Amino acid sequence: MRTFICLLVICLALKLKANDQPNIVLILADDLSWFDIGCYGSKDANTPNIDRLASEGMLFSNAFTATAMCAPTRQQLYTGMFPVRNGAMSNHSEVEAGTKSLVQHLGELGYVVFLRGKTHFGPKASFPFERIEGKWLPKTTKPFCLVEASSKPHNPWPEVEGYNPATLTLPPYLIDNEETRIAMARYLTEVSQLDSRVGELLKELEASGQEDNTVVIFTSEQGSAFFGGKWTCYDRGLKTGFIVRWPGKVEAGSRSDALIQYVDVVPTLVELSGGDPGTIDTGRPGAWDGGRGFDGLSFFSVLTGEAQSHHDYVYGVHTMQGAWVGGPYPIRSVRDDRYKYIWNPMYEKRFSNFLMVKDKLNCWVSWVRDAKDDPHAAAILNRWVQRPEFEFYDTRKDPYELSNLIDDPLHAERIADLKRALASWMDQQQDKGIETELRNEAYEGPWVGRKVIE
Repeated sequence: MRTFICLLVICLALKLKANDQPNIVLILADDLSWFDIGCYGSKDANTPNIDRLASEGMLFSNAFTATAMCAPTRQQLYTGMFPVRNGAMSNHSEVEAGTKSLVQHLGELGYVVFLRGKTHFGPKASFPFERIEGKWLPKTTKPFCLVEASSKPHNPWPEVEGYNPATLTLPPYLIDNEETRIAMARYLTEVSQLDSRVGELLKELEASGQEDNTVVIFTSEQGSAFFGGKWTCYDRGLKTGFIVRWPGKVEAGSRSDALIQYVDVVPTLVELSGGDPGTIDTGRPGAWDGGRGFDGLSFFSVLTGEAQSHHDYVYGVHTMQGAWVGGPYPIRSVRDDRYKYIWNPMYEKRFSNFLMVKDKLNCWVSWVRDAKDDPHAAAILNRWVQRPEFEFYDTRKDPYELSNLIDDPLHAERIADLKRALASWMDQQQDKGIETELRNEAYEGPWVGRKVIE
């Protein structure tokens, strides 16, 4: 009898714990620049549902991925480890065998972890999601985590609907011409389509009666495919929109300036689900403390308002190996809450990517055309293809990182501090720069060997 009572108490305790565990819905966009969302200041984007989510939760103004390409970004988000350490550094790459992801970590806490939409990760053993189709929320007696991995607004973009190319506000790192404006209008059309899907999910969650016990996270992934965003370590490549709604736990309409990175997300989900991120075995050696834990740190205390800051620095790592065309072109960066330091180890090479080869919207063709006769257009194009070895920016005064202050003596000490921080991080990651770049396998695909349009 005593044994039965003990078992009953244990079962009731476990049930109470499970009932306290929130469901999790993680909505991941695909190539959406953070500043192309209404709540992040866009003058043009029509995103009422994402904006509503921000008004009901916490908007992060300093959230970052470490790599502005799809596969490395998704795999760092799901594993809590940076790309060099988890092995998925190149685009179209996979993590090292034995690496674990949020599927295993949340599964051990009693969750069923679903994914709908885009994958772009591997191997399957590291990401054993339960696949879900259709548009509806999963039905399960256990707490669930749903990753809604959209393919929007990744190009190719649809025909323009609801936007006038002539009246759009273009950022200053783009060449302002008819082709770029039409492309921007098509891109924003798909941003609005993504927003509509977010609205469908929010309505379904409300109708299900699970809204109050569900953490909803929206994040925009890396920057859009316009030249100078994706495939770079500028803020317009690495910075991401990040919004968290958790009724009763996260203050509605709040904003955080804390520096967070994608590798922090899984540790945070583990903690808010009742686990201890410090006890997790990620399946990979090389953590900061020499163990096998996360690279990221839980920002649970930021969500609850107990903390206002998180990291001192966030980092960037990029390789063009495995990105279809362009050949090796490593980029490394470090940023504090204001200043950015970038190292381009193979700066003598011209940067190129597959949109400079396969240009369906004629954007790059138009840029090359305009640069021949327009010095301003030529300066924008050359900033994209020919970069200096070192770059340093004041992101508060220069948010688009157009004025390189690397030779300004007033910033010499600050540059030295950031350079040391970057070197320390690369050492922990066992990142050897050019050597690490070259050991990645180059992608063998249909655009390899095609000539860049010049």
